[in-house]
Amino acid sequence: MTSAPITEAVESITAVPKPKKSVALSGVAAGNTALCTVGKHGNDLSYRGYDIIDLAKNCDFEEVAHLLVHGYLPNRHQLAAYKTKLQAMRYLPANVLAILENIPAQAHPMDVMRTGVSALGCTLPERESQPISEARDLADKLMASLGSMLLYWYHYSHNGKIISLESEEDSIGGHFLHLLHGKRQMPSKFAPCTHR
Repeated sequence: MTSAPITEAVESITAVPKPKKSVALSGVAAGNTALCTVGKHGNDLSYRGYDIIDLAKNCDFEEVAHLLVHGYLPNRHQLAAYKTKLQAMRYLPANVLAILENIPAQAHPMDVMRTGVSALGCTLPERESQPISEARDLADKLMASLGSMLLYWYHYSHNGKIISLESEEDSIGGHFLHLLHGKRQMPSKFAPCTHR
């Protein structure tokens, strides 16, 4: 009887692993996207060709969201229509609300939103093959309803209060603050950056 197989097994278990070859990926493109560029001219960031600093100084959230999701900065009429569309998407189906009501108060807000999105995805499932317009609608729905998810859960779990998810606020941020404080918010200080 030979102990060679056992000896080989022990040696393979106790052998020092070979050092991995260093792979430098600096300067190697990991993927291409029309959404943004990073570091093209140093430490810059741009969204669809617009410098992020210019967007932050001159645009409101919905304008930048429209740029990212729909591919271009909206004009005034398009922005008004987009905000109206987002306002109509703030609702949550009853079974999503029921799931949010069962999440404990000590849950992390990111876990609440993740669970809410999963519940929403089960309630309003995506098709296996969908046109880009439907994918954009899904992105809009998520942006419009995340604040509703978080604040419905917050008020219910912390105060036992069921809140209305409707507000007359035309911005996602204004809607969030309205749900948080239960009252109308001050108008935005930003003038739309649309100049077309």
